[in-house]
Amino acid sequence: MSEKPTIETNTGEDSGAAPDARKLPEPSSHADLEKWRAAADKEVKGRDLTWQTPEGIAVKPLYTAEDVTVEPGLPGFAPFTRGVRASMYAGRPWTIRQYAGFSTAEESNAFYRRNLAAGQKGLSVAFDLATHRGYDSDHPRVTGDVGKAGVAIDTLEDMKILFDGIPLDKMSVSMTMNGAVIPILAFFIVAGEEQGVDRKLLDGTIQNDILKEFMVRNTYIYPPEPSMRIISDIFGYTSREMPKFNSISISGYHMQEAGATQVQELAFTIADGMEYVKYGVASGLDIDKFAGRLSFFFAIGMNFFMEVAKLRAARVLWHRAMTQLGAQDERSKMLRTHCQTSGVSLTEQDPYNNVIRTTIEAMAAMLGGTQSLHTNALDEAIALPTDFSARIARNTQIIIQEETGMTKVVDPLGGSYYIESLTQELVDKAWEIIERVQNEGGMAKAVAAGWPKAMIEEAAAGRQARVDRGDDVIVGVNKYRLANEDHLETLEVNNTKVREAQIARIQKVKAARDEAKCQAALEALRKGAAAPASLENNLLALAVECARARATLGEISSAMEESFDRYGTQPTPVKGVYAAPYAGDSRWQQVIDGVAAVERRLGRKPKLLVAKMGQDGHDRGANVIASAFGDMGFDVVSGPLFQTPEETVVLALDNGVDVVGASSLAAGHKTLIPELIQRLREEGRSDIKVIAGGVIPPQDYEFLRNSGVQGIYGPGSNVVECAADVLRLLGHNMPPAGELEAAE
Repeated sequence: MSEKPTIETNTGEDSGAAPDARKLPEPSSHADLEKWRAAADKEVKGRDLTWQTPEGIAVKPLYTAEDVTVEPGLPGFAPFTRGVRASMYAGRPWTIRQYAGFSTAEESNAFYRRNLAAGQKGLSVAFDLATHRGYDSDHPRVTGDVGKAGVAIDTLEDMKILFDGIPLDKMSVSMTMNGAVIPILAFFIVAGEEQGVDRKLLDGTIQNDILKEFMVRNTYIYPPEPSMRIISDIFGYTSREMPKFNSISISGYHMQEAGATQVQELAFTIADGMEYVKYGVASGLDIDKFAGRLSFFFAIGMNFFMEVAKLRAARVLWHRAMTQLGAQDERSKMLRTHCQTSGVSLTEQDPYNNVIRTTIEAMAAMLGGTQSLHTNALDEAIALPTDFSARIARNTQIIIQEETGMTKVVDPLGGSYYIESLTQELVDKAWEIIERVQNEGGMAKAVAAGWPKAMIEEAAAGRQARVDRGDDVIVGVNKYRLANEDHLETLEVNNTKVREAQIARIQKVKAARDEAKCQAALEALRKGAAAPASLENNLLALAVECARARATLGEISSAMEESFDRYGTQPTPVKGVYAAPYAGDSRWQQVIDGVAAVERRLGRKPKLLVAKMGQDGHDRGANVIASAFGDMGFDVVSGPLFQTPEETVVLALDNGVDVVGASSLAAGHKTLIPELIQRLREEGRSDIKVIAGGVIPPQDYEFLRNSGVQGIYGPGSNVVECAADVLRLLGHNMPPAGELEAAE
């Protein structure tokens, strides 16, 4: 039997006294601090223990009372640093939500019912990308997107099936929708009506946050100005008609997922909220009549204490911002938030590590004081969650609530020297960015100018370079990598089958409706969109009539598009950010030399088209690849978002590229990439290499290779190694994959 480890205790002079807990001198004086510094310096042999975070914060190895400069106050009292309710989770735990939706409304409804029976308390609906972008499932641009990354909703009948057997007067429903927010919210309202639920009883949240779409997620439909009008109209309608419903969820989540630092996520999210409030007031609304129904949505990543402090800082910043904007009611100044654990932190490699990551992130959200939480499943780096993985994710929250005792104390980290200092540091740094935004005319103008997006893309490129170099450790990816990976069983949606079923239902709905009544409702919506905003021209009210008349989502979106137009942007990758950490790195230099050799042989630089096909707007991966390959000397063409395979082929031929890199994050790769390759062959250009990267399950690799894909790079791929592999495809003799000379 092994001996137990002993802990030195201070027992006092009386040997018969019971041992006290170990007591160390508290470093409250300058002399004590100097002694501690000398002891620590001796232990680490002069190494600097200060950690420079990506946010530019110098985190010291020791914090004392001298580092706390602001009294955090009490929970439930302004500025709500310690929580929005006095009792917080000691009174009632946060709401357990699971963000889910896939395939058809029937499949998603069955999934929701199983989860609710197993302890989930609220619904969070994920829509497919065709729905997000305002297209019906029969539209030719969405052949690879229907049902793949969320549930397909084309008609009111789909929405009714989605919530069949789920009482909308008793269930809180969160819907992640921004672009097609008008038809989706109209369908939800009428589905409630036809379930017998008055809209005044509908409880939940619609995301309705278009500014962040223009910055990072890109599932917009209309240009910024009419998009902001839509938001104001929703504010007006819900404040009058839906007193229990949150009219917007101002989202920082997608900013962090796109690569933003926590300071950037915090600053731009609060600035977005300020912009929405200004638009609401400008449309004639009383700030205190609608601001209390605004909510927020933050990502929770792996920097544990930073995430805890971020949520506390967000509450301080929102209280300050709303005070400046003239709110009088303290409820208007109270930041309430939903959180979701990070998708970017999940890894394809050694995926069971993702359970641990999600648990740590869930604890950070809880300790930061979230009002509701979604925990990602372990397989979501490569696919939609299975029932098995979703149960683990959900039970992570239940175990924290029921077994740990963590909910018994309000703000248990409040008063921590480190947490209080970090909270104030985040407040100060984020406020500097917010002031810049306000000085330059507000967030809408900043988004139009493009500098917030550029800041986030620079942060993303810098992060990828640190990971590829091993400076930022990801267990199982760039350190402690398994020699052999076991493949997970993942959920796959039959896109063709789902699309056929959706088209059949669209046709059935159109055949059964009163066509004259439907067209009259759509015409009223067209006229309302063309006219100035007013109570009579409220777009949501007009769309509710369209929903009652069985207009489809695509028809409602198209009616507004006739006046508003459809918006598009051209990616502009950042330069030099990825290259900066690689100065003097021999692996990097080998690739640079290889690119130069290919250039000498071709008489020009090797040319890569980075293509985003389908309706997926998540462009972090595509932008990082474009930036990194550009820094390595490739001639990079960044294709516009939302391309069809046919349009991608035209772009490839017009630009004379050697390689097309297809970025896939929304499961459309088995439909779109083979079509791209086939069209290249039909043009007699099978010499153009096609490679694929992004969220692609390993079990799909053989299918893609058999279709003609010559390089596949899943999550966690080292970008420098990817570039070396592309050079091999172009005929240059590079060392085998994984054998580039290591950096000294």
